Amino acid sequence: MRDRMMNRWSTYEPFYVELGEKRIADIVITNHARSRWIDRVESEKTGFDDICAFLWSKLKQSSVQSYYRNEQDVYLIDDDLVMVAEFSPIESETDITGNVLHKMIVVTFLGRMSETIELRDLKSYYSWLRHSRRMTLIKNSRKRR
Repeated sequence: MRDRMMNRWSTYEPFYVELGEKRIADIVITNHARSRWIDRVESEKTGFDDICAFLWSKLKQSSVQSYYRNEQDVYLIDDDLVMVAEFSPIESETDITGNVLHKMIVVTFLGRMSETIELRDLKSYYSWLRHSRRMTLIKNSRKRR
């Protein structure tokens, strides 16, 4: 999705928003991210356009930050909403100085920290998930015997 409501001063320069070292010119929402958005974030505005418009506005306001300094996959929106995103370069587009523009692919939304306290430390959250899944598998294998 491109930024449809942006008025440009120059028709030669493509619009992009900087996030760290990346210049984002396009946002792609996966089906998994959309289903997680419906489950964990909001149930009213659930279309791809609604999610992209929300992300564009947060990117423009510089409300999206990296969750960890080393990690480039997990991002925090408004210090509350946790999102996992990947980036791929757009082959056909560069800015005026020749820098590569990127496409942000939103993989999933993990949820809000205010609602899910476990998201405050992702490493412990993932270890807790692995442990709970392992215990569920063990319980299920006991039932089958």
